[in-house]
Amino acid sequence: MACKSRVSDAIATLVAVFHEYASKDSEEGKDSGKNASMDQFKLSKNELKELVQKELDMDNVKDPAKLDELMKELDEDGDGQVDFFEFVGLVAGLACACNNFIELIVTEEQSQSAQAKSE
Repeated sequence: MACKSRVSDAIATLVAVFHEYASKDSEEGKDSGKNASMDQFKLSKNELKELVQKELDMDNVKDPAKLDELMKELDEDGDGQVDFFEFVGLVAGLACACNNFIELIVTEEQSQSAQAKSE
């Protein structure tokens, strides 16, 4: 799907990546007869772990306790899976954190520049 803008491309990529990972356990379940209850439109804990490690470079989810904590925070409806709406909350939080970091860096650089000019 070719999009016309960077934001549209970003949204399309976000949706595609989510569904790529969300369908993994359900496909494996179909093939093996296991996990028949897994929803192909939601992330299981294993799918969430793989997505976060590979796509978001968050190594701290290797710790089972951290993964359980993340799953609990994201799984608002308590069904043991993360749907797209719940996942977007994680992405939005990360985007806000990145923005705050950029603003902090720019503000510090401007402050240092102003100090250097006044000396």
